[in-house]
Amino acid sequence: MTPASRLLIVYHSLTDGTRQMAHAAADGARKETGIEVQVLTAGEAGAQHLLDAQAYLFATPENLAAVSGVMKDFFDRSYYGALDRIQGRAYASLICAGSDGHNAARQIERICTGWRLKKVAEPLIVCTHAQTPEAILAPKIIEEPELLRCRELGQSLAAGLAMGIF
Repeated sequence: MTPASRLLIVYHSLTDGTRQMAHAAADGARKETGIEVQVLTAGEAGAQHLLDAQAYLFATPENLAAVSGVMKDFFDRSYYGALDRIQGRAYASLICAGSDGHNAARQIERICTGWRLKKVAEPLIVCTHAQTPEAILAPKIIEEPELLRCRELGQSLAAGLAMGIF
């Protein structure tokens, strides 16, 4: 492990569910010593942040069977600036979905395959079961068992980074 090992968590959240998940993962990651955890919204993050980190956690709501537009904008803005410069680095993903989440997870996986990143965990999908316009737009409260799963994923990602596994 290098002294500057950094886990970058990039997220977008409109109704607060994904933000809760991303911050729970960050809390878990911070349990590992020697790892810097940087949490940025997708609007703040860019290619340089990717270059400065050694592992990534991408967190997004699933909107219309895809990553959110703001998250897609982050990937669009960052893709070529990081291409051929971050290959082999570890990543995982968090998806906050109303019903399924798998299409957003596949979209992230395709982007990360282009970057030649190493997927180190299956996507963690939290289903809120929001199906009506009112439920979809309502603020979300992610239950503790799901937040625990997010913390565990963050801690596992940071532990692997700290041990030099990835």
